[in-house]
Amino acid sequence: MTGFGAGEAQDKRWRSTAEIHSVNRKQLDVVISLPKNLVQLERPIRQTMQERLSRGRISVKITLETEDDQATDLGQLKVCPALARSYAAHYQTLQAALEVPLAPMDILRAPGVFELQDAEIEASEVWPIVQQALEHALDQLIQAREEEGKHLAKVLDDGRQRVQAIVAAMRDLAPEVVVRYRENLQKRLEEAGLPLPLDDERLVREIGLFAERSDISEELDRLASHDKQFTLYLQSTEPVGRPLDFLAQEMNREFNTIGSKANHAALTQRVVEGKTEVEKIREQVQNIE
Repeated sequence: MTGFGAGEAQDKRWRSTAEIHSVNRKQLDVVISLPKNLVQLERPIRQTMQERLSRGRISVKITLETEDDQATDLGQLKVCPALARSYAAHYQTLQAALEVPLAPMDILRAPGVFELQDAEIEASEVWPIVQQALEHALDQLIQAREEEGKHLAKVLDDGRQRVQAIVAAMRDLAPEVVVRYRENLQKRLEEAGLPLPLDDERLVREIGLFAERSDISEELDRLASHDKQFTLYLQSTEPVGRPLDFLAQEMNREFNTIGSKANHAALTQRVVEGKTEVEKIREQVQNIE
């Protein structure tokens, strides 16, 4: 599910900000961006994400500043005079050989003359502030995902109702399958010059075997059961993305079985419609928690 959350927390010494972006993904994938001197916090941050989220690609960005608004990862700037003198000596040699004037800033820009060292920070000292900012951002993110979830629940319920309308139509059509088969069988026998009365044992046995092979009542009952379970999951406050995905797979399986048994054009058409609706449901289910 998609969403965004931002949080901030501070004490007398530190101020931390957290930003969390979420996009759709079937599994949980957390990407964390931290200052170099806070890498020790990656594990607790990841654990916090895993405790409250179960799906999505989650991008987390954490910043930490001191009370004077200096970002901690700026650290301390150190100068290497010896290296600067070495650069200057070589620059003078090049300048004499190439007759190209060199400015003092050329030496200052040379690699290694100025070195930025990360400030050392005790992770346990700043974690409470980082955690507060992170929790605030998570609250916003989850609220945004819940709003999206309400919309998706309506979309899924509409799809579920369309599936059940198709199932109801299939239940009405099911008795016609055997009747149509019996009529076609009698017609073929008559055209072949082998007319048989309706109560002929061979005809009755053949029709009975066909009726048994083409019976879809069990599949229709399972689809009805899946519908009830689907409705319960939509009403749940727990993460239901994976259970709904499983139910959608099972619904598709039932439609496939009905399709293999169907010997009726209208019933086959309903199977195609049902599978199309279930596939739409599965696409949306991938996006929910």
